Amino acid sequence: MTGADAELPAALDLGELTGPLLVFGGPYSNLEATRALRRIASERRIPAHQCICTGDLVAYCADPVATVKEIRDWGVRIVMGNCEESLAAGAADCGCGFDQGSRCNLLSGQWFAYASTLIDDDTRHWMATLPRRLEFTFNGLRLAVVHGGTAQINRFLFASHNDADFRQELERLGVDGVLAGHSGIPFTRQTGGSLWHNAGVIGMPANDGSKQTWYSLLESAGPGQVRIGHHRLHYDAATAAGKMRQAGLTGGYQDALETGLWPSLDVLPEQEKSETGRALNIDQRIWPHHHPQHTAR
Repeated sequence: MTGADAELPAALDLGELTGPLLVFGGPYSNLEATRALRRIASERRIPAHQCICTGDLVAYCADPVATVKEIRDWGVRIVMGNCEESLAAGAADCGCGFDQGSRCNLLSGQWFAYASTLIDDDTRHWMATLPRRLEFTFNGLRLAVVHGGTAQINRFLFASHNDADFRQELERLGVDGVLAGHSGIPFTRQTGGSLWHNAGVIGMPANDGSKQTWYSLLESAGPGQVRIGHHRLHYDAATAAGKMRQAGLTGGYQDALETGLWPSLDVLPEQEKSETGRALNIDQRIWPHHHPQHTAR
C-alpha cells in the first residue's frame, strides 16, 4: 500500500505500556550497533516489551542474518519497514521510495542484492507477519507506531516538512502521537498539541558528521505528559565498516559509518541538505505542554 488514499493497515494493539520506552529505527544489518543498544536496554533494565523498533532491520551493512537473529532473540516490538516488506515479497529492490536512476536508488541495489541472497525463506515468512502499525496507551496518551507514513510505508517525513503534512498523517489515525522511522534523521515535532517523533536509526549516522547513531527514551513526566530524550549511540563503527569492505559493500555507506556523512543526499529536502555535517543538538522536551484533549475513537 503506497498511495496516499490507500486503506489504513490494521493495528496490533499492545494495550498499556509503562515507561521508560526505548525507541529506535533502522538496525540496517549493523550487528555492532544492535548489540550496543541491547546492552543499553539491559543496563537500564528496560524489558524487551518496552523497546520499540520502527522497522528496516536489514539494509546497508554486512550482517543481515545475524542482525535479524539478534533482534528476534531480543524480542522487541517491531513494526514492518519497507525493507522487510520487500524481502518478504521477494521484490527486486528495497522499496525505499528512491527516485528511479537516482544515486540513492543505484547504491541501494548493491546492499539489497547482497542481503536478499543471505535471507532465508523462514526469515522472509517471519518478516511477512510483522504488523504495519502498532498502537498502545502510554501515560494516558494514545500512540501509534508506523514506519514511514500511515498508509504509505515508504513516505519520507523530515523535520522541515509543513505542519499540514504531519496533521494529515495524525488525523488519519486519530491518536495523540506517532512514533515513526524511515527518514534516518531524528527529530521531534509537535503540531497542534499532537506529536510526531522520529527516534532516528541505529545502523547509520544521521548525516551529521558523527559516527554515533541515534535512539530515544520516552518517560513519564507526570500525569498525561511524556519526557522525550534523543540519545547518541556509541558503538564499534570501525568493525561494522570493516565488515562491509570485506563483503564488497563499498558503494559509499561503509565510509559513512566512520565519517557520519551520507554518500547521497537525494532524499533530503533543501533544509536538511544544508545541515549536512552539522552536529545535531536535540533538546529534551516535555509533550504535551498542557493536558491533552484526546481524540474521540
